Amino acid sequence: MSFITVLMTTASEDEAIKIVHQLLKEKLIACANIIERVHSVFWWQGSIKDSYEAMVIMKTRSKLLSNLMKTVKALHSYEVPEIIALPIVGGAPLYLGWVKSSTRKV
Repeated sequence: MSFITVLMTTASEDEAIKIVHQLLKEKLIACANIIERVHSVFWWQGSIKDSYEAMVIMKTRSKLLSNLMKTVKALHSYEVPEIIALPIVGGAPLYLGWVKSSTRKV
């Protein structure tokens, strides 16, 4: 079983909550942490931009990533939303078991 952490930024905390609730309803994630305000500095359309965003950290299984990305893209306000998956190389067995039992069967 392969577990991942998925990082995503959104334009606001409200947008993050909306997306996270839908992902939970679809059982595509077990949980998410929403950090209300992160200062992001990035290249966009040829110049350096700077804004405040919400950062979302989600825990799930790698087999659900494709469906997770489809749902995020359908709900996200950004033209190019950040969706980055990082492997979880280890963890507490009870916690990882909970992630497995809290997400959709694939």
